[in-house]
Amino acid sequence: MKVRCALSIAGFDPSGGAGIQADLSTFAAFGVYGLTVVTAVTAQNTVEVKAVHPLPAPLIEAQLEAVFADLPVAAVKTGLLPAEDGIFAVAAEMRKHKVEKLVVDPVMIATTGREFLSPAAVATLKETLLPLAFLVTPNLHEAGVLAEMRVDGPAAMEEAARRIHALGTRNVLIKGGHLEGEPVDLLYDGRDFIRFPGRRLPGPPA
Repeated sequence: MKVRCALSIAGFDPSGGAGIQADLSTFAAFGVYGLTVVTAVTAQNTVEVKAVHPLPAPLIEAQLEAVFADLPVAAVKTGLLPAEDGIFAVAAEMRKHKVEKLVVDPVMIATTGREFLSPAAVATLKETLLPLAFLVTPNLHEAGVLAEMRVDGPAAMEEAARRIHALGTRNVLIKGGHLEGEPVDLLYDGRDFIRFPGRRLPGPPA
C-alpha cells in the first residue's frame, strides 16, 4: 500500500497545541504520514508566548530540499512563517517542486495575543506565497489583515474572501470561530460561497 505523505512547514510549539505537533496529530488522525520542516522555535504554553526564534532561511531551504529529495510529498501545509526571508525560501521551494496541493494557514497572531508577522512579512506572504496556494485558511483577524478591512460578520467575510481570492489563491476558507454566537466557516472558490456551521463546545473549567 502506498503511503500518503503530507508536509507541515511550521513552528515548534512545546505545548503541542499548535505548529508542527498539532499538524502531525491531525495528519495521523486521517491516516497520513506526516513530514515536518521547522521554521521557528517558540517558547510557549497554553497561556502565553514567551519567545519566538525564527530559523535562518538557508536552514529552512535545506530541510525542504532533504524532504523533497527522498519522500513523496502529496500535499503541503504552511503555518508560522515569521520572517520575510523564510517566506521567500518556502515560496521558491514550492515553485521549484511544483507543489499543487498547498494549504497556507497565515499564522499572524497567537491565541494568547502575541503578534508574529511584521507588516513587511505580511506583504511578502501576500505577494509570494498566496498566489501558489490551493487553499488559504485565515481566521477573522488574519482575513482582515489580508483583505485590508474589518471582518466581523457574514457580509464582511464574503467581501474579505473575494479580496483574498483576488490575490491569486484558488480557494479561501475563512474560519469563523471568533464570530459572536455560533461559529460559521466560509469557503469561496471564486464563484460560490459554501458555509460550514459549527457549534461551540465548553472548555475545561479555569
